[in-house]
Amino acid sequence: MGLVTPLGHDAAQVFAAARSGQSAVARLNFPFASRLASPVGGAVGFDGGEHFEPPKLRMLDRVSQFALLAANRALADAAAHLTRQQRCRTGVFVGTGMGGIGSIDDGYQTLYGEQSDRIKPFMILLGMHHAPAAWIGIEHGFTGPNLTFSTACSSSAVSIGEAWMRLARGDIDMAVAGGAEAPLVLGSMKAWEALRTIATPDASDASTSCKPFSADRSGMVLGEGAAMLVLEPWDSAVARGVFIHGEITGYGLVTDTGHITRPSVEGQAAALRAALQSAGLDASEIDAINAHGTGTAANDSTETEALKSVFGKRAAQIPISATKAMHGHLLGATSALEVALSLLQMQYSVALPTLHLQRADPLCDLDYVPNAAREGVPMRNMLSSSFAFGGTHAVLALRAAS
Repeated sequence: MGLVTPLGHDAAQVFAAARSGQSAVARLNFPFASRLASPVGGAVGFDGGEHFEPPKLRMLDRVSQFALLAANRALADAAAHLTRQQRCRTGVFVGTGMGGIGSIDDGYQTLYGEQSDRIKPFMILLGMHHAPAAWIGIEHGFTGPNLTFSTACSSSAVSIGEAWMRLARGDIDMAVAGGAEAPLVLGSMKAWEALRTIATPDASDASTSCKPFSADRSGMVLGEGAAMLVLEPWDSAVARGVFIHGEITGYGLVTDTGHITRPSVEGQAAALRAALQSAGLDASEIDAINAHGTGTAANDSTETEALKSVFGKRAAQIPISATKAMHGHLLGATSALEVALSLLQMQYSVALPTLHLQRADPLCDLDYVPNAAREGVPMRNMLSSSFAFGGTHAVLALRAAS
């Protein structure tokens, strides 16, 4: 796995921060912050100039910079020193909700705000959704399938699931799969504010503004970053002698047609059941869940009911973590980060905390591991849920490596 996140830049650092209950959400000090009603977010400490030479940097939107760096780190973690033939059998699968929105925002400011026609010559290359995946393929010479998925909040869960299916089918031998997002720009953030889904900044401490499943939750907090996984068949990884973080065992993908922004209990439950069926698991075999847990009023209560629908009385006995309270909602990249955190939870037998859950909500009455990590929790099988605007719900089933 390779990570570029508000919580840190490698698996050990990110997991240590999450385990200790650190929130990377903060008041933003961007030049345009005064124009925001909710100037909070999960920003990445990052300078592209430290990682890319100027000629290349000019062609990379921030989202592509994140994606390339995360992919490079994942491939290094996987010790993937591939021959030319092996690169022909390697695919790239990336999820992003907003692509190069920063470059597009800059272009519109030049064109409409400054009334100038001097648009950057690489504007199309910077802004296209497919740029992050394309650059990963170019950087490493991967000539297998190169696909971008844009299904809002489930984008990188879909990218991982679709890569997993192609591997299982034998179409490819290895995949880089995950997501990248860089939405912390004025146009994007104002648009999200207009939708009235963004959290009100906590007056006493901005870092506590995202409060999943809490009675005083007021919305989600945007974040940025990237998370990439290297996937390959189990036997191949064992034969190469590399460290295995865990296994993907199932992928549930459904369409919730009730409303474009409000998920339904039935739609979420269907995705959870589809993942169990895909993995050949009974609901009784799930040891923990990484919830979608956005901190919005509608999602969190709906998700609670969906979990009860699928797991019955046992739902109250399953540790459920909502890590967006710590890193924010990375939109198209969130699912991949949460899968990485889920694999690490199983590896270390630690249920990560749902932070800022100080006031119980009667409609959200399950075990959300409130406020502090729970150590010594045996985990063999987990689900990681992603429920999206537009109704593309994706749930991945995960198994510990040992």
